[in-house]
Amino acid sequence: MFRSFTAGPAVTAAILALQVVLPLVLIAWLGVFPAGSLAGFAVQAAGIGAFLFALARIAQWALPAWWLPRVYGALWLLAVVVHASAIAGAPVWPADAPGWAGLSVAMILLGLGAGFGAAALAGRRPPLVTIVDIANPFGAGQFLVGHGGGNRLVNGHLKTLDPRVERFRPWRGQSYALDFFGLGRWGLRAAGWHPSDPAAYAIFGAELRAPCAGTVRAAESRMPDFEVPRQDSVNRLGNHVILSLGYAEIVFAHMRQGSVQVAPGDVVAIGDRLGEVGNSGASTEPHLHIHAQRPAADGDPPLSGAPLALRIDGRFLVRGDRLKTGG
Repeated sequence: MFRSFTAGPAVTAAILALQVVLPLVLIAWLGVFPAGSLAGFAVQAAGIGAFLFALARIAQWALPAWWLPRVYGALWLLAVVVHASAIAGAPVWPADAPGWAGLSVAMILLGLGAGFGAAALAGRRPPLVTIVDIANPFGAGQFLVGHGGGNRLVNGHLKTLDPRVERFRPWRGQSYALDFFGLGRWGLRAAGWHPSDPAAYAIFGAELRAPCAGTVRAAESRMPDFEVPRQDSVNRLGNHVILSLGYAEIVFAHMRQGSVQVAPGDVVAIGDRLGEVGNSGASTEPHLHIHAQRPAADGDPPLSGAPLALRIDGRFLVRGDRLKTGG
């Protein structure tokens, strides 16, 4: 299974630098030190805007909050509006070396933002594989996609599609998987930055329901839920349910110990209770891993079947998308 993220000191510092400090510095540059030429200001505004857009599409916004890119967008727009009229009478091109240096930096930002932003948008296109349509698998709540989409920029699971890496072959079926975090009060995923208690995470204990009719092929409910960030690298699925549709299987992983309500051979209908989200298996923090695959060949590892894509309530979900349900 693909790990979401761990928040050790180095990772925490990187997240704060890239997703908080850098955007605020760029917005402050535009708001406090706008370029003194028409070309300079236009490229400065476009470059910062493109960079912020790409960052909003690529980064995981479960940590920090999912709504932060919207705040950045509003601040960027405010800075553009405030300075646009004042710059109208300025010369077209920079008049000094600092002006040209600023224009050069802005052009780099524009290139990076446009390139990575376009690649992130390309990840919204469903892959050229069979798509399995299912209903929302959650009970009440709001949930954020941490990994999902059609390319590795927005979905880290796709690394297991690489046929050159032998150790990925037993996990090939999960290549188009989705990882979901829960969103609680103020749109935050947990009570704290990275608490060790799994119960502090909004998704822990969230109800899981059958998103389609099928037959339970496998179920496990005895494995422990670990404190964050401990995990089980041997029993990677943890507590899980594998639901067979005949031509495809739906896999639910990292469920809560003792919560699984079904057993192999059970026939379920849409909406039947399967269990709850937990923090078992190879999970660095509570989340739901769900994917679709072809049934594995006899004798092969259970997750080695050909990967399929999921469409939930008619949506091909990618990183940053949200699911809401009232119950």
